[in-house]
Order: sequence, then C-alpha cells, then structure tokens
Amino acid sequence: MYYYRYENAEVSCCYKYLMFSYNIIFWLFGAALIAAGLWAWSEKGVLQDLSVLTRVGGFDPVWVVLAAGVVMFVLGFAGCVGALRENLCLLKAFSTMVGLVFVVEVLVVVLVLVFQSQVLDWIQTFFMNNIRGYRDDIDLQNLIDSLQTSTWCCGAQSPEDWENNQYFSCNSTNPSRERCGVPFSCCIMDPAETVVNSQCGYDVRLKPKHDHGHCSELEALKQGCPKSIGPPESDLIPTLSHSFTMSDWPQLIHPRGCISALEAWLPGNLYTIAIVFTVISVLQMLGVYLARTLITDIYKVQINHHRNPVY
Repeated sequence: MYYYRYENAEVSCCYKYLMFSYNIIFWLFGAALIAAGLWAWSEKGVLQDLSVLTRVGGFDPVWVVLAAGVVMFVLGFAGCVGALRENLCLLKAFSTMVGLVFVVEVLVVVLVLVFQSQVLDWIQTFFMNNIRGYRDDIDLQNLIDSLQTSTWCCGAQSPEDWENNQYFSCNSTNPSRERCGVPFSCCIMDPAETVVNSQCGYDVRLKPKHDHGHCSELEALKQGCPKSIGPPESDLIPTLSHSFTMSDWPQLIHPRGCISALEAWLPGNLYTIAIVFTVISVLQMLGVYLARTLITDIYKVQINHHRNPVY
C-alpha cells in the first residue's frame, strides 16, 4: 500500500488551542445550566420526590434549561478533550453533532415560515394548557408573568382565558380569593407605584366589559384611557364637544391576548431575530471548521508516521 507523504505535517497549535478555548466556554456554561436546573428542581422538591414532575399541570421550564445544559456540556466536553488529546473520535463526534444541531435549527425556521398558522395554533394550545397549570409550578408561573408583563398582554386570546384555571374560574364552587380574577401580571401598573400590587387582578372579570365611563379630550390625548375593548374605533375619537364610552377592563388590565401580542411583536423584531440566528450559525460553523481542520492535521501526521513504507 502506498501513502502520500505530507512534508512538515504537524497539528497546528493555533487551531488546537483556539478549539479548546472555543469549547471550554460552552462546557462551563453547560455545567452552569445543569447546576441551575438541578437547583431549581431541588427547591421544588423534585429531587426528593420525582413524582412531583407528574403532578405538574403545565410545562416545566426547567426541562429547557437542563436540555440546553446537557447538549452544551456534551458538545463542550467532546470539543475540549478532542482538541487537547487530538482524539479523532471526539472531534468527529463534535463536528457531526454541531452540524446536526445547525440542520435542525434551519429546518425549524423553514417549518415556522411555511406553517405559520399551524404554529400559532400550536402556541395557543400550548399557552392554554399552561394557563391551567399556572399555580402548579413556580417556574411556569414566573415565565407566564414575565411574558404578560413584558408584552402587555393577558391570556392567550383574551383575559377570559383565565377562566380555564381552577383558581381564577368564576365557578360558584371555587373557594379561591382569586375567583373571577387574573394574575397581577395582567394589570396595568401605575408608573408612580414602586411596589407591585399582587392583588390588583382580584375580581376584575366581575366588572362589566362595556360600562359607560367618560374620558375627557385631555385624558384621551394623554393616553390615559386605553381604547382596546369597547365601542367601535370611530366612537373612541375624542372631540371638543364629546366624551367617549369606554370599558372598565382597559383601565385595569391589558385586554389584548398574548398571541396577538406575539403577532404584533414579530414584524418589528425580525432584524434582531435574524442577527441572533446569524451569529449563532456563524459560531456553530466556526466550531465545525476548527474541528475539521484539526482532524485533517491529525490525519496528515498519522500518515507520515505510518509504519508501512512511504514512496
């Protein structure tokens, strides 16, 4: 058998330690995510009683943290050790796994663009299921509160969606003090208040949607009276001689559902999303390039040191 001899073949120290530095960050970050996920489960008593997981009515965000941590830890380990030990098996595993992750990301983006309506339906179903489990898991509760606060929304389609939660249901047999209410994250906060009123959503759905209130022209121009739920838009235009009818709800809570908020948020943030996706893709391709370069260098060194004669 004949082998081609590569002159001055050696493994590049630059690529080797760049590969190591690139992966040590992901390895440590993955370990931190795993530790954070396990700590969150420990706080909820999951590590002491695994059956707690089966009693959660909605989605547990800790699963996402742990899954991301495990993937980053495994990839970081393969990249770090593979580079330091010049291990072909680990380097090949790293480049293959990163390549697969990239392909999956591209497929997800394409599917979301092609099946937008189905994706929105799935998100709505997912959100409704988690509304039912709102009080079952503190991490899920914080996630929903954060979403509703940051996007100024309430429920999936409207605040009425909270009727599906046993604690907020208006059912006559519901003994909860939160009956016919909504979470505090649905409330329109007064900028002057420095402390969050956790009871601001109590009984809010008992109030009429189309009560006759009055808003002066000055208040309307200052946007003191939101114009979401209530009379037709033409009736909400203030004039010098008329005040307009408004609902109680927009004064107290955000009347818009989070699905509508998401649809409104996406068009204005497409460039940001594209930039984030591009940066992640470039980092992944850089990792694959470094791994494949090291693999090629190692192969060249192995060929030069092969026991068979070289002609």
